[in-house]
Amino acid sequence: MRRREALAGLGALGVFGGGAAVAFGGFDFSGSEDEIEAVELPRFDAPGSSAGTETVPEQGQVTYVTMFATWCRTCRREMDQLDEAASSVSDDVQFLSVTNEPIGETIQPADVVDWWEEHDGNWPVAHDEDLELTQALDASGVPYSAVIDTDNRLTWADGGYKESSTILDRIDEVR
Repeated sequence: MRRREALAGLGALGVFGGGAAVAFGGFDFSGSEDEIEAVELPRFDAPGSSAGTETVPEQGQVTYVTMFATWCRTCRREMDQLDEAASSVSDDVQFLSVTNEPIGETIQPADVVDWWEEHDGNWPVAHDEDLELTQALDASGVPYSAVIDTDNRLTWADGGYKESSTILDRIDEVR
């Protein structure tokens, strides 16, 4: 009986600690030795994004990636903040948004492009069809943001809405 109580207590502590980390600034992975393996993602032909592929993360560049979904209200609300941040970063930062929605099943490519245009997206937007990037980042929901340093190491990741100042601060921390 005491063993079950101890395990339940440890489980609750883990949930509480994880929730607190998310609530108070996400997870800081600085000093992490785990390199994110680059994946090729197809880009949508949309404003700020040309058809083709995007290597994510791009070796030698700081990468800011945000995972989104067209059905997500918070993602929609965050677009103005992302636009402000994307407009403020220089060319030495890979800045992109990625959806992992089931394109061709419940949503079509044109739906993503329409959503992108409707919400004034103007930076690269890609599709993680095989969920390789989603899994590498351990992205458990949307929106989900991550910063990867020039050596392809994950330095910060967090779920939820982000202000442009937070996005830019997290990028500047690894430049």
